[in-house]
Amino acid sequence: MFLTPKRLLTACWLVLASATLDGQAPSPLTPRQWATDAANNEVKVLQFERSYLRYQIHQVDAKGDQVREVVESKDGTVARRMRIDNRPLTADEDAAERDRLQAMLDSPAAFAKHVKNDQTGKHLAVDLLRQMPPAMIFSYTSGQPQRPRISGHGESSPEIVLDFKPDPAWTPPNMMAEALSGFEGRLWIDAHTHYVTRLEGDIFRGVSFGFGIFGRLDPGGKVTFEQTQVADQRWIFTHFTQHLNVRVVFKTIHQNSEIDGMNFTPIPEMGYQEAIRLLLSLPLPTH
Repeated sequence: MFLTPKRLLTACWLVLASATLDGQAPSPLTPRQWATDAANNEVKVLQFERSYLRYQIHQVDAKGDQVREVVESKDGTVARRMRIDNRPLTADEDAAERDRLQAMLDSPAAFAKHVKNDQTGKHLAVDLLRQMPPAMIFSYTSGQPQRPRISGHGESSPEIVLDFKPDPAWTPPNMMAEALSGFEGRLWIDAHTHYVTRLEGDIFRGVSFGFGIFGRLDPGGKVTFEQTQVADQRWIFTHFTQHLNVRVVFKTIHQNSEIDGMNFTPIPEMGYQEAIRLLLSLPLPTH
């Protein structure tokens, strides 16, 4: 499969691990067991079923500062851009956004293409997540302060913290998995649910894909990721930043973005047509 920056980004931003409670007795689980539990739970996050949310995404990248309204449906997720560069869309910009959504509403094939692209990214991420436990060496992190955090049930929840680095004895099973050989960092895990609450990762050495034929991930890149529990058995990201340099053929692409998720509200199950109509019914913000 050809490596594109979007696929690389989608696959890398959910990479996992896990670790220890400062000042408490050691966990009965080994670091690798924590990592395996966390990776399995992140697969559930990506493959959520029978749980649907409406929320906003605030994204700042090379395309500007944008806010989107997002609605999850049983058929796939749809979104509508509502603000750009700290202002509501103009009438022309809003008309273009409405036309895009209407095209998906009018053409099942257009929506199917949208869903296929989304599912491709998820499949790549799931493959990497399942490779994470065998690919890494995990160690408990001593002296790490607990970050203040409240669980989805309104209770204070302690965290487990692990450092991770590549296992030199591990052999990547495919080209995409090669990215893990240059990735190290720290992972915070909710001690009650075994879900990831925060990840800090660094590309500490360059990684070539297919001997550099398909691309290269340059050293010096950084990724941070946070998520929270918003409903029973439902976790979702709240913050993600990435600073990566990806070389594809003769071009270097700088991936620099910051994304925040907010205002998560559970909604009933609906089809994608109903989700699109809900988005189209929303008024633009006035300021």
